[in-house]
Amino acid sequence: MRATLRWAHSDLRTHRGEALFLVLATAGIVASLLLATALFGYATNPWQRVFTQSHGAHVWLHTDTAADTGKLAELDGVDSVAGPYPTAATTVASRGSRAAVELRGTPQRPSVGRPPVVSGHWLDPATPNGVVLESRLARALLAEPGDTLTVPGTARELTVVGLVDSAEPRYRPGEQPGLVWALPSAVPDPGGQVIGLRLTDPGDTSYVVQRAVTVLGAGAIGEVSTWQQARAEAQGDNRLLGQVLGLFGLGALVAAGLAVHGAIGTRIRGHLRDLSVLKAIGFTPGQVVRIFLLQHLAYALLGAVAAAALAEALGSRIPGRLGDAVGVWQGLPGHTVALFAIPVGAVLFIGATTGLAAWRAGRVPPVPVQRPTAALGGRLSGATGRPLGTRPASTPPGGRLAGGLRRVLGLRPAAPRAGQLSDLARRALGARIPPALVLGWHKAFTRRPRSLATVARLTLPLLLIVVAMSAWTTIDRFHSTPEQVGLPTALSVRADAGLTERQTRALLERDPEVAAAYPGVETAALVPGQTATIALRGLGTDQDPYPYTLAEGRPASGSDEAVAGQGLLDLLDVRVGDWVRMTVGDQPQILHIVGRSIEPENAGRVISTSLDTLRANDPGLRPTLYELRLDPGADPREVADRLATAGRGHLDVHTVTNPADGLSPLRAVVAGLIAVLALIGLIELLTAIGGTVRESERDLLALKAIGLSPRQITAITVTATGCTALAAVLAATALGLPLAHWLIDAQGRTSGIGAGIAQGPSAPLMLLLGAAAVLCAAALAAVPAARAARRRLADTLSAVA
Repeated sequence: MRATLRWAHSDLRTHRGEALFLVLATAGIVASLLLATALFGYATNPWQRVFTQSHGAHVWLHTDTAADTGKLAELDGVDSVAGPYPTAATTVASRGSRAAVELRGTPQRPSVGRPPVVSGHWLDPATPNGVVLESRLARALLAEPGDTLTVPGTARELTVVGLVDSAEPRYRPGEQPGLVWALPSAVPDPGGQVIGLRLTDPGDTSYVVQRAVTVLGAGAIGEVSTWQQARAEAQGDNRLLGQVLGLFGLGALVAAGLAVHGAIGTRIRGHLRDLSVLKAIGFTPGQVVRIFLLQHLAYALLGAVAAAALAEALGSRIPGRLGDAVGVWQGLPGHTVALFAIPVGAVLFIGATTGLAAWRAGRVPPVPVQRPTAALGGRLSGATGRPLGTRPASTPPGGRLAGGLRRVLGLRPAAPRAGQLSDLARRALGARIPPALVLGWHKAFTRRPRSLATVARLTLPLLLIVVAMSAWTTIDRFHSTPEQVGLPTALSVRADAGLTERQTRALLERDPEVAAAYPGVETAALVPGQTATIALRGLGTDQDPYPYTLAEGRPASGSDEAVAGQGLLDLLDVRVGDWVRMTVGDQPQILHIVGRSIEPENAGRVISTSLDTLRANDPGLRPTLYELRLDPGADPREVADRLATAGRGHLDVHTVTNPADGLSPLRAVVAGLIAVLALIGLIELLTAIGGTVRESERDLLALKAIGLSPRQITAITVTATGCTALAAVLAATALGLPLAHWLIDAQGRTSGIGAGIAQGPSAPLMLLLGAAAVLCAAALAAVPAARAARRRLADTLSAVA
């Protein structure tokens, strides 16, 4: 055991850099996997916690005031109900911010859908104008308990008495109104009512919704929201961040395992004599295997423990969403198990890959076996000797006989053996290409199985870097060219009854930076089967159509034509070219889907047509919103402030939500992952350089004998390393770009946005990546290759022996 430890210590002193890289790479991989686990927990558990604490309803139905909702409690599968509560749609303002809200009247704190109070207290009859805000809405309004909210256009004021968490769909500016609970006296003129259904079996949600619509009548239903929609929306970007971290963390773990496997294999080939000496002095094969296994397990364990300790101690201090996710995750029940299981799993995986390579070390015989002649150490062919000024070697009779026999039988010429150059290499030398370049290229690809394995191990981290860069450029696409990803407009405006359609449009188009104003309406529609509601939008007119971003099909230009998002196509199980029927109140609406649009809103459950098409079914339809396309370079917030001032309280202006805004932490994540992958690639590169330099020692005498200078010999090794890196870059580019497009489009389809959002890195960026990889490989190989080329003759003879 003492001898084993001394040998391991000596080996560590010789390979300090490699050991440090392995420790850092393992730490980065384990940290990525731990953060991914934290984000998954943060995405799912907060909503589940709120839903459980509030004894949440699985279905919320918005109906008109005349609907007899008492029949719903008798439906099969309904365990209990919440409400009905009278509701009124209004707008509130606080500290310069405005928000559309649903004012919900409740005489007492409900037993079903009972939102937990996070600040302040629940409604008190002693404060008749008191309201309780959903926490996300409160953050948008910068409101706290004790603040006063105003209702624009009236003298009415509301006092905030408490803030609560809600498991219902969250507030989204311009899309989903925020929830405000108030006493029934604060809702004197309700426009509808809402009732919540808690089910005995959440899996029967669609069936219960269908039965509820049948009982109440389709005309009485305004909107349906389910617990699945609320959960998916709450998970949102956090789940995507967790998926990205998990995917790249697992990929980096595989790459690190392969890099360790390659490093040990290369070291075994370079230390065959040392291993034989260990066997000769009494080391058993098991002891030799344990030397390598325990050594690399120690490196992996050190990195894993460091990552776990840092994640536990400093993870919650990371700024932004990652820090919040780690803080929440640390309070979850499964936190301790994950903190232990993930590092252990990573260490065991690296140990398994290490064991496969170490097993080869245990099979090394006590007496070194004569290794086959290297490519450059054998005979030089005639084509090689002539450019280098040496005499061609004669061909053995057996070779001539075998070649003649193959020609007689019509077979292809045999592949060149080790020690002979290929026809391409001979022609390159005959064309007066520098011998260092030709011999370096030949050295890189002479031993095909070994060369392909090296290229494959180096390709994997580069491939993941290409995928990470594609994710980065896709996020940039949402910000730089939002019109290409379904966001042609920058502002959404809603006008109250104080302005007519003509006045509103004139007011909007008067702004110098507003390029176009598209009138429209958006309403909830029941899908066929009456199991859910979707968003039906009518935007633009036949003369001035709305510029939808299409990924498939054509624009909706004719009567009853529409475009739909991927989420709607999946929900209804239809394709472009199909006709769909939906119900808006009592009116059926039949539309022909002629295209698939990229829809970042409402999980893609949107069908869009022109305002004129909807007016054909309802001539009295009046625009309720306006989508504004701004001039290039215009600041949406400045334009929104000007319009709000010009509207004198009659306009509610919001910037259009960009889904990439929630993915801003992904940039830092991608940058960190690229650094970890680059570190793994560097380990593999150093391994390949070490193997190439060791193998070149046997060729050194032959190369010096034919007149090559140390600089030319160094260039051979540098060229071989550069060719290996170039092959890996080309393979990573060829495989990584299609893989990145597939992964990003698959995520787009899953989220409802739809395929067609992926954007690969630009050609200059890919060229920069390839040049950086090749130049880095050449620079790292230059120093050890130069040292090897200037070795003394005695050292060279010892290495060859």
